[in-house]
Amino acid sequence: MIENTSPSEASARTWRESLRLYLQPASLRMLLLGFSAGLPLLLVLGTLSFRLREAGIDRSTIGYLSWVGLAYGVKWMWAPLVDRLPIPWLTPRLGRRRSWLLLSQAVIMAGLMGMALNDPSQVLGPLVACALAVAFASATQDIALDAYRIESAEVNAQAALAASYQTGYRLAMIWAGAGVLWIAARAQGAETTGYAQAAWQTAYLVMAVSLLPGMWMVLGSPEPVPAPMKPARNVAEWVQGALVDPFADFWRRYRWQAVLVLALIAVYRISDVVMGIMANPFYVDMGFTKDEVAAVTKVYGVVMTLVGAFIGGVLSARWGVMRILMLGAILSAASNLLFAWLSGVGHDVTALIWVVSADNLASGIASAAFIAYLSSLTNISYSATQYALLSSMMLLLPKFIAGFSGDFVNAYGYAQFFQVTAWLGVPVLLLVALASRVRPAA
Repeated sequence: MIENTSPSEASARTWRESLRLYLQPASLRMLLLGFSAGLPLLLVLGTLSFRLREAGIDRSTIGYLSWVGLAYGVKWMWAPLVDRLPIPWLTPRLGRRRSWLLLSQAVIMAGLMGMALNDPSQVLGPLVACALAVAFASATQDIALDAYRIESAEVNAQAALAASYQTGYRLAMIWAGAGVLWIAARAQGAETTGYAQAAWQTAYLVMAVSLLPGMWMVLGSPEPVPAPMKPARNVAEWVQGALVDPFADFWRRYRWQAVLVLALIAVYRISDVVMGIMANPFYVDMGFTKDEVAAVTKVYGVVMTLVGAFIGGVLSARWGVMRILMLGAILSAASNLLFAWLSGVGHDVTALIWVVSADNLASGIASAAFIAYLSSLTNISYSATQYALLSSMMLLLPKFIAGFSGDFVNAYGYAQFFQVTAWLGVPVLLLVALASRVRPAA
């Protein structure tokens, strides 16, 4: 007997079924694993620059140390190894994906403990070495986790897994941004300004322990059914399939226009990335406390980024990706001028709230449009590899230039630095206008 169901009831059941996906074990696993993936990023970049500046480290040195983040921009270089190479003892027991996840998480935890125990105001080298280890292990975790997520569920459940992953990732960024500053401030006690190694040691050890839920989840999760891979007969054939073919396909489809597309990808986020390296040293030099920075930049800032991403997604669907890509480029560059204004205002929490809110809203809009643009460039046959290559490329040039940001601030001051980073966004507008005419070959 066929049950008669009204359209509204069918719609309600569809909504229930859709929402139920977020309560499935796979989605809950991705929530915790996403938290593990998001935790290390700020601890070796944004939060670390705050700690180093408070410890009296020169701005030029902090700028150069931002090159630690280049590990995230070149992770595609060892992605084929993570995809195919077994780890002795671990892989036979855990499987290909979980063994790489557990190993990378263990290295991240050890590296964070090393960063906790080393005092940068005394000797900087050991802390930098630990930060490098954390960055490379974190990038490796990203590679393994992307593969684990894709292989863990059918296509119709991938959106739920991605949403759970992003939720965990953003919660970790709040914890590693606001949480670590809050813990350090509490551990420091009444003396809320100045550098206290014991306070930062406590904060970073808590961050290291925060990896344990993710490691527990890896051990308790099933290994997904691995995607079938045709074994390569030799090294040359392996390199051809893993790296050469995805590149060759991109060039075949876009031909000479590929240069224009790659140029846009390489510089689209340049205003944000170059400015961002000096943001935390700027807050320290302006006299903002750990609690103020935690509350404003690491909580409100993340929330406004999510709001901006939502707005960017809706606008892109309504008016097209390229128009919102242009809007995001304009807003990202213009928002840097607000920091130049703030440098003249000084220590004013209300002004900081408005500036950070505007900057993160602009960043969210730009990011949503940019991700949609990158996704539109990939061939479904090589989507994972091409997306990894393109998304990595967007960081290389901006991160390299950002390494010299401390030298510029030392020579010319914060106001002029923020103004110049805004001007860096002007060529991006021309590239967006030209790229909007690009069409792939049939």
